Amino acid sequence: MSKRSEANEKVLKVFQDSDVRLMGMGIAKDVIPGMQDKMILHAGPPIEWNRMCGPMKGAIVGAILYEGLAKTEDEAYALAESGEIEFDSNHEHQSVAPMGGIISPNMPVFIMKNMTYGNDSYSNVNEGPGKALRFGAYGESVIERLHWMRNTLYPVLKQAIELSGSIDIKAIATQAMQMGDDNHNRHKASTSLFMRELAKFLVMVDAPKEDVYAVAEHIEKIDMFNVNLVMAMCKAMADAATGIEGSTLVTVMARNGVDFGIKVSGTGNKWFTAPANIPTGLYFPGFTEDDAAPDIGDSAITETYGMGGFALAAAPAIVQFIGGTYQDGVNITNEMFEITAVENNNFKMPTMDFRGTPTGIDIVKVLKTGIEPTITTGMAHKDPGIGQVGAGIVKAPMECFVQAAESFLTHI
Repeated sequence: MSKRSEANEKVLKVFQDSDVRLMGMGIAKDVIPGMQDKMILHAGPPIEWNRMCGPMKGAIVGAILYEGLAKTEDEAYALAESGEIEFDSNHEHQSVAPMGGIISPNMPVFIMKNMTYGNDSYSNVNEGPGKALRFGAYGESVIERLHWMRNTLYPVLKQAIELSGSIDIKAIATQAMQMGDDNHNRHKASTSLFMRELAKFLVMVDAPKEDVYAVAEHIEKIDMFNVNLVMAMCKAMADAATGIEGSTLVTVMARNGVDFGIKVSGTGNKWFTAPANIPTGLYFPGFTEDDAAPDIGDSAITETYGMGGFALAAAPAIVQFIGGTYQDGVNITNEMFEITAVENNNFKMPTMDFRGTPTGIDIVKVLKTGIEPTITTGMAHKDPGIGQVGAGIVKAPMECFVQAAESFLTHI
């Protein structure tokens, strides 16, 4: 076995054998490593304010208003432009978040632990669809919801998770795929399984019953609630698989609405970036491709671990939602086998005779085949303050993999 093969086997062991559990919740500034009082984390590779896309700027304005650092939209924009706020990538702080990916100091976050390798990861809490901070909306209802999540949802949910001891998110994601989730754009089964596990502890929480009911209702009404948890699970595996010398397997894919970035295990924490593509798919009534921002969010980490676009054959319902057919999903999954190292021994696809999903994107195979990874994704309006406009699929740009390969050659 070659040195590269041996290194890749070590990475694949982390990908498939990690026992990842939800341990609790905390306030971002108290638990996320390196988080500061005037720091705002965002999705994708690091980016400066003047290069950010509309929805990310809108989400940051909303976070500044939520934090009470400004009273008006104009004041929030001025503060963001002033240099007083430090911006950094979630991934540089053991964190992930969908779409704009904004995590500000006083937001509640989930705490995930890789029990096998001992490292932690973090993600924020899903607000719901439509006009939400993660899509760049920052109206009064958005800010009010964020405060409710901090003041009511957080203490209830934190107590319930602590009463549970821990919740096995990997087991939930594994079972959900057997039930038709791709574990990226479809989380109907995953969220239901999470709520089933949580319910018996929610009834034990010491809080007003109307608050407990409201928290349960919030989760029950958001089909995508679990996307944040599954992303954090993947991040806990990504960090454990980072820096294995000689490995050509991708550990991170993420985008900030301007740049698409990847990391490769064998080159450590270095980003390789290229312009993000605009997704294709179905738009909500009144919107077209002209309204969409380029691809954005940390959620492509699910594809990195054999879910999302790589598992479309397992999720017929999501293929229709993003404007395709079941056969399209099968074709995409089969194509992803061409650029990956193994069939996942956790995520099995009933619709493909229980084959494991294609897992372990190998930059060598991407370059040899010319096949770009396919990602399922939501679509945000290109202008701040509007929100989600549709859902679809997008390709990772080949240039990222070319850069990674060139760096890898010089690294070894």
